[in-house]
Amino acid sequence: MTAVSDTGAAAGLAEPSDRVGRSWIALLSLANLGLWMGYFGPLQVLLPNQLQDIDSAHKTTALGVATAFGALVAVLAGPIAGALSDATGSRFGRRRPWIAGGALLGCVGLAVLSGQRTVVGVTLGWCLAQAGLNALQAGLTALVPDRVPVRQRGVVSGWVGLTQSIGVVIAVLLVTAAVTGTISGYLLIGALVLLTTVPLAFWAPDPAPPRAALPAFSLRAAVRSLRFEALRDRDFAWAWGTRFLVQLGNALATLYLLYFLRDKVHYERLFPGHKADDGLLILILIYTFTTLLTVVVGGAVSDRTGRRKPAVILSGYVMAAAAVLLALWPTWTGAQVAAAVLGLGFGVYLSVDQALITQVLPEAADRAKDLGVINIANSAPQVLGPALAAPIVTYLGGYPVLFLAVAAVTILGTVFVRNIKAVA
Repeated sequence: MTAVSDTGAAAGLAEPSDRVGRSWIALLSLANLGLWMGYFGPLQVLLPNQLQDIDSAHKTTALGVATAFGALVAVLAGPIAGALSDATGSRFGRRRPWIAGGALLGCVGLAVLSGQRTVVGVTLGWCLAQAGLNALQAGLTALVPDRVPVRQRGVVSGWVGLTQSIGVVIAVLLVTAAVTGTISGYLLIGALVLLTTVPLAFWAPDPAPPRAALPAFSLRAAVRSLRFEALRDRDFAWAWGTRFLVQLGNALATLYLLYFLRDKVHYERLFPGHKADDGLLILILIYTFTTLLTVVVGGAVSDRTGRRKPAVILSGYVMAAAAVLLALWPTWTGAQVAAAVLGLGFGVYLSVDQALITQVLPEAADRAKDLGVINIANSAPQVLGPALAAPIVTYLGGYPVLFLAVAAVTILGTVFVRNIKAVA
């Protein structure tokens, strides 16, 4: 890691005005690609298959338990790692030590997961991986308001959002086609999380404010950070609520998608010799292709017009329509159409909503901590999602009711964004 020079360090808390270059965006995008592979390789394929092998009769409950505890760790790790990052005044910068350390811990957690043969072991391993990945994410997300001017944040968020979609594809492709077995899958994903982070951690500038301008950190301050003072800011609270509801809908829809293909669509019966994993990969490819059509364009348009809310609202309605399609048309053809529609909406949402959030952060000195609070809106639904989805699938009407619930909470999220006043 190269040390940060004093030149420009005082600008660490100032609102950035100089546009970032393509190479910086590429390094940030590469690191985010590794982050999303670390999340989605396990969530989409490795964890469901590993837990089915351990206890096929109770796989739904076991997956819900493992993901819920992992998300609970994420709820705690995000704001604490962000607060630590905000208070870091090392010669390597504020964010880079946490980016590098988070990637390393995430890699270790995924390696630990590879050797587990009990539900408890899988749960503990996933908790360790979540702690590292959320520390990594806290550093990465804070770099955007640290370095990117408002007029460029839609485009940058678009490229970063693009890596989320591509990360899902690459992760699923690697763990289903490039390697065999959960052990090699976890080890490969863990290595990629670390390798994709190295260029940004070592070579990207990370100006740090003077030590006197840094917020103090203590254990008591870490506990206080979990009170979420930022939610007292009205616009920030509405933005948090919007993200929470949309991600809750996403968690409800995707957690059991592999089981949906197996048990409702009967993919393996429709295509003898093929696994449901193959169908999941096809859906992800369709979804990613349509996401590519809108993710960067949506961010660029919102930058030029200066209007974020209409795009977020429209994207929410489109994503809700995809969930309704799955509820009313639970066939392989219906799933493909729904995946295409979902990608169109989610592409716009990924770029524009993230840009909107960076414009309602209450304090420049607490950017990483406040973005860690926003990340709770991504993680908490992974706790609540299994608690809601499992009884719906098992006792309250099955997958059609589940996907209608997805549509309802997603639409509610689009209503929340209307209440934000500071952003058009």
